[in-house]
Amino acid sequence: MKFDAFTAGVDLGGLRTKDDIKLLICYMLSSVKQPLTKDEIVSVLQENNLANYFEINDALSDLIENNNIVSNNTEDSKFTITKSGKLITTQLETSLPISIREKTLSAAVNLLAKIKRENENTAIIKKADNGYYVSCNISGGNNLNLLAIDLFVPDSKQAELVKRNFQGDPNLIYSCMLALLTHNSDLVKEALENINAHS
Repeated sequence: MKFDAFTAGVDLGGLRTKDDIKLLICYMLSSVKQPLTKDEIVSVLQENNLANYFEINDALSDLIENNNIVSNNTEDSKFTITKSGKLITTQLETSLPISIREKTLSAAVNLLAKIKRENENTAIIKKADNGYYVSCNISGGNNLNLLAIDLFVPDSKQAELVKRNFQGDPNLIYSCMLALLTHNSDLVKEALENINAHS
C-alpha cells in the first residue's frame, strides 16, 4: 500500500493514507450520531496520534467539497455526515483496523461526554481586585441547581486549575461537599477514596 499522508506526530499503527483519514472522519461522524465542530474532529484524531494535523484539515476540506459532510452553518459550525458519506462508511469501514475504529469512537464519546458535563455544570472565572472568583454550578436538570459556589483564588493559574478539576468530575465535587456538610463518615470515607482514585 502506498502511504501518501504526512506522518509527523502519528503513532505506529496510525493512519498514513489520505483516503483512510477521510474514511475515519466519516466513520466517527456516522458512529457518534452527533454533529462535531472542526476543532473537535481534529482534537479526537490528533490528540490520539491517529493522523497528522495538516492531513486532517486537508481531509475535512475534501469531504466538505465532495459533500460527504456538511456544516449546520451555525456560529460554532458543526459538521454532520451526508448520505454519500454514510455510504462510504458502510462500504469501506472494515478496511480500517478495528483498533483504530475503537480508539476513535472511544475518544469521540469521551469528548462528547466532556462537552455535556461542561455545558451542564458551569465554571465561570471572574476577575476580582486581588485575584479571581470561580463560580461553579452543578445542574440537577430542569432548571435545578444542586450546588452553586463562588471560590476565591489569588491568580489565574489557580482559577483555571479549579475550573478544569471542577468540570472534570462535578459528581466527585458534589459528593465531597455533601459528605463534609452532613458529617456522614461513610460518605467522607467514600469521597476520600474517590479523590485518591482520581489523583
